[in-house]
Amino acid sequence: MSRRQFLLRSVQALAMAGMGTFGVQAYAGNAISNNHINLGVSVPLTGILAGAGKAHLEGLKAVLAEVNGRGGIYGREIKLVVADDAYNPKKTAENVSAWLEKDEVFALISILGTPTTAAVAKMLEEKGVPLVGPVTGAPSLRTDAAQNIFFVRPSYGDEAKRMVQQMTGMGLQRIAIVYLDNGFGEEVKGLMAAELDKARVSTAGEYKLALDGSNGAALAQQLVADKVGAVMLATTGTANTAFMKPFRELAAAIPVAGLSVSVISSEFDKLGDAMRGYAAVSLWPDARSMKSATSRLFHASMKKAGAPEPFQTSGSSLESWLNMHMMVEGLKRAGKSPSRSSLRSALASIDSLRLGELNLGYGQSAPFVASDAIDLTIYGSGGRPVN
Repeated sequence: MSRRQFLLRSVQALAMAGMGTFGVQAYAGNAISNNHINLGVSVPLTGILAGAGKAHLEGLKAVLAEVNGRGGIYGREIKLVVADDAYNPKKTAENVSAWLEKDEVFALISILGTPTTAAVAKMLEEKGVPLVGPVTGAPSLRTDAAQNIFFVRPSYGDEAKRMVQQMTGMGLQRIAIVYLDNGFGEEVKGLMAAELDKARVSTAGEYKLALDGSNGAALAQQLVADKVGAVMLATTGTANTAFMKPFRELAAAIPVAGLSVSVISSEFDKLGDAMRGYAAVSLWPDARSMKSATSRLFHASMKKAGAPEPFQTSGSSLESWLNMHMMVEGLKRAGKSPSRSSLRSALASIDSLRLGELNLGYGQSAPFVASDAIDLTIYGSGGRPVN
């Protein structure tokens, strides 16, 4: 059974059992009224992913400026309830728990990170609260039991496979894995190691990067001393920059490839020449390119909303811009008197939502991005694509 079929059947079963009371519960607090709908956004506005968190927030706001400017969804203005979680799972859980206890939010969107999403997954299932577009590709979170979590991005397993294909195609050996010291890093390290093992590629070891990046320079020196042949990054945020910048200064000729989240847009300028020759998995069109119809729509939306210039070309902003379009489509399909249950059913029914050349939805291998989008982008100085 596909995940989409599972979701639809589960929703139908709840309704038949007389358990479809999420709408009543939602109206009990400030989560929804005849005039508004509140969406919860727990993102890092401080800490190692602060740049990404702020960018994601701007992408969400741009879509809402357009939707609310047209009168909202069935006359309801969509509002964001925002809280900083500093990429700390405990804080994410506290934020979401407080919202749900007071019934302040109808649904959630764009939680940023694997450990942060994992921290609230069980709570969302117990309360029946939908979450759209968590910014994580962790396979451990993509189970049939996760009825309320709707991913938009592909999985880290897909990303790891694409990275290894590239490296084996180049004949590289002694590949090192640098991974962040948390649940995200540990899980992706395992995915990368499994793909390298399948490809029968010799490895140089696994190297743990502190969450705050404090051992980044020392780790860079260690990899050079160990004479690694290439590096795969299971990292993100400012911690990645703390390793990558000194490593590229010491060993600019050694190939480095990272996940879609390893180098976030806010770190491009900090890395400067360290970006030259860096390969990253790309899931969406380049947010800075006017060649892409999707990016042109995104640029126009961000500019019209008055988003600060750095966010108008941010890949992080683009991802949550896509996430919010999925949420808006779900709310439209949920009808004039939405409940959390009807929103969940509506989201599961989305087969196709076209935004430029991207086609988003939930199909037989849900979710999917129907553009054969997973690829590698090679960067030049300052994070400008060269391929």
